[in-house]
Amino acid sequence: MAIKDALLPEFDHEMAVTRRVLERVPFSDPAWKPHAKSMTIAELAAHIANIPSWVPITLSRDRFDMDSVDRESLHATHENAAALLAEFDRHVAAARTHIADASDAQLMQSWSLTSGEQVVLTMPKAGVLRSFVFNHTVHHRGQMSVYLRLRDVPVPSIYGPSADEQ
Repeated sequence: MAIKDALLPEFDHEMAVTRRVLERVPFSDPAWKPHAKSMTIAELAAHIANIPSWVPITLSRDRFDMDSVDRESLHATHENAAALLAEFDRHVAAARTHIADASDAQLMQSWSLTSGEQVVLTMPKAGVLRSFVFNHTVHHRGQMSVYLRLRDVPVPSIYGPSADEQ
């Protein structure tokens, strides 16, 4: 079995679940956050929608320097749910195509995340996809599910029925 054939079902499942969570994000109070150190609900939603865009970056490069990122762009938000979901869907489609086109050799190539000259992590690209993209998405999706609960928005099924969908 090709590595991509193991990655794609997991990717498809996690992205479908993530989309269900993003569909519930309330845009009535985009600046709301549960704690002073937390992202706003709009920033967290935008971050989640953006994470799949890291797949083409991972598969087309051997490294990524976090210092090259415009920090202001990290907090760009969307005006409404339709714009958020359109961006997410666009990134998911591009990510899926890149994974589907990847060879085992490409997925086993080493990739590094750096901060200037400091190496933050180095691992095979397949591992980067699983940890830095898939698991990172799951982590922030979990945060968003708490945000939804705190805003009295019904939480969708994630890994089985939620208390709101039983």
